[in-house]
Amino acid sequence: MNNFDREASPATQMNASNDRLLDGVIEEASQWLKRQQAEDGHWAFELEADATIPAEYIFLNHFIGDINDETEQKLAIYLRSIQEDHGGWPLYHAGDFNMSASVKAYYALKLVGDDPEAPHMALARKTILEHGGASKSNVFTRIALALFGQVPWRAVPVIRPEAMLLPKWFPFHIDKISYWSRTVMVPLLVVAAIKPTAANPRKINIRELFITPSEQEHYYMVNPTGHWIGNMFLLLDRVMQKIEPIFIPYFEKRGVDKALKFVHERLNGEDGLGGIFPAIANSVMAFHAMGYTKDHPDYVIARSAIDKLLVFDDEKGIAYCQPCLSPVWDTSLAMHAMLESGVSDGDPAFDKAAEWLVDRQILDVKGDWASNKGHLRPGGWAFQYWNDYYPDVDDTAVVVMALHRANPEKYKHAIDRAAEWIIGMQSKNGGWGAFDADNTHSLLQHIPFADHGALLDPPTADVSARCLGMLAQLGYAVDNKTVVKSLNYLKREQEGDGSWFGRWGNNYVYGTWSVLCALNAIGEDMQQPYVRKAVDWLKGRQQTDGGWGEDCASYWQHRRDEVKSSTPSQTAWAVLGLMAAGEVDSVTVKGGVDYLLREPHEGGKWKEEYFNAVGFPRIFYLRYHGYSSFFPLWTLARYRDLKSNKNNHKLPKCGI
Repeated sequence: MNNFDREASPATQMNASNDRLLDGVIEEASQWLKRQQAEDGHWAFELEADATIPAEYIFLNHFIGDINDETEQKLAIYLRSIQEDHGGWPLYHAGDFNMSASVKAYYALKLVGDDPEAPHMALARKTILEHGGASKSNVFTRIALALFGQVPWRAVPVIRPEAMLLPKWFPFHIDKISYWSRTVMVPLLVVAAIKPTAANPRKINIRELFITPSEQEHYYMVNPTGHWIGNMFLLLDRVMQKIEPIFIPYFEKRGVDKALKFVHERLNGEDGLGGIFPAIANSVMAFHAMGYTKDHPDYVIARSAIDKLLVFDDEKGIAYCQPCLSPVWDTSLAMHAMLESGVSDGDPAFDKAAEWLVDRQILDVKGDWASNKGHLRPGGWAFQYWNDYYPDVDDTAVVVMALHRANPEKYKHAIDRAAEWIIGMQSKNGGWGAFDADNTHSLLQHIPFADHGALLDPPTADVSARCLGMLAQLGYAVDNKTVVKSLNYLKREQEGDGSWFGRWGNNYVYGTWSVLCALNAIGEDMQQPYVRKAVDWLKGRQQTDGGWGEDCASYWQHRRDEVKSSTPSQTAWAVLGLMAAGEVDSVTVKGGVDYLLREPHEGGKWKEEYFNAVGFPRIFYLRYHGYSSFFPLWTLARYRDLKSNKNNHKLPKCGI
């Protein structure tokens, strides 16, 4: 024992011990994260969704008649492993039964050879039937079943390629829906026009999942909103069903040609249409339906893009399919975590990451966002390796903040171009959406095709906060017109209990963290009543173990307070938000830090099974495997820094 330890009081010794523990965890986590970096400088962690994506991968193989038993058996092991005790498959870990996910998983397992009388299949079938049977599946599931001849085509809404020819002033136009819906729908228009039948080499059916035989069922369609407008659209769909056979072939062909041209222009090299699985899979099916050979360049690109999404765990002998890849997002977040932990410009690993990002800035392609903002110069970043038509506002703001923190002069050109683009992408209400400006055509949410509730990309508090934080970090003043509009938007968006909604992360903890960091960065008085209300809400959500946890079910209003367990990611967000509000010395923050120090982790990856993000609220959820690395490290390092700089710990460090 050294002299300091002998002479120190027990409290001082404990503080010193805690400081050593904090330093040790930060060092271990930062070194681990550095080792995960790819040779070219980027980071890419796994992105996991529910059973639907691996099931649809199997569907695709059996649709085109290209069965890969070795891979499909590994996918089947994964599907069996995530079946819940209730007998079905959920939308997220430990979630409730979901009809569409369960029907897809059951059918996929049957396609690869599972005995329908095996215990797991019998239990799944029993649960599906108890919940009304496969006819209660959503539109996308029923489209898949129609392709396999399991339901008649009248079970799905009429979707026609002529939609590609509609003028922009028409109530429906392809530019009026979100990027993800657009890229999924356009190739689907081709498939729906041709109505091909799946090869289905093993002739597998799932008639046993229907209470009423599928051809006798008359009540497939639902009004997605319950509004009278939805009833009108249902009536219109019934009329369209009747007159579809007499549509003029000339216009159908023109629509198909325009759809195929749209897809061809957006294939993104090896990354596929939109860089997301459903869109890429639909493009493969469209090419197959059109008679493209398997060596056709477009077919080859789309097929290889699908296979790039597979993840194999050789030790467990399993595989799953990711919904997309997230390297730009992962790399920008990893850079922030590394910066917090003490890595700075000049570190070879950091410099490689920054250069990798700069090389991926989209400077030459005016993507679909130009439909509303055609006067802007491009300057954003996509979420995936390449997705030039669909840069992401959220990614772009986070990348800019990382580059600016690293070396604002060195990366000035990239930063300025991106800031110009983001400012131009602000919606009229002062907020920002993820991919488009003013994507708020709410009438379209009533169409039968929109039963997933995710047809649009309106501004949201979390994305808007990131943009405000970026502007603050770049030195934009509080009286700047763009800043004023965004501040007013965020104040209007605050929930009654003080929190903010999290569109892209679970949920109110994520949204509240995002907004508090932005408010702090722009210089807002963090003692204002509306800010303290948010702080009080966060403090009130702390669990007895010191952490925070918010279930994916919180996206249903009547379940918004549901918690299953504290998680490292959500705890990190809560602590970051509280520190931004000046609470670094509070007992609440100390409890959150202690939780992170105490929770099990291997190297720099904390154990986290619960899903931590959302693709579409109430429909599609995600688990970013990198989140339990980035955010705990980020939080612990910021806490250490703020505690060791007493005179400066209330000042903004950066915009996020």
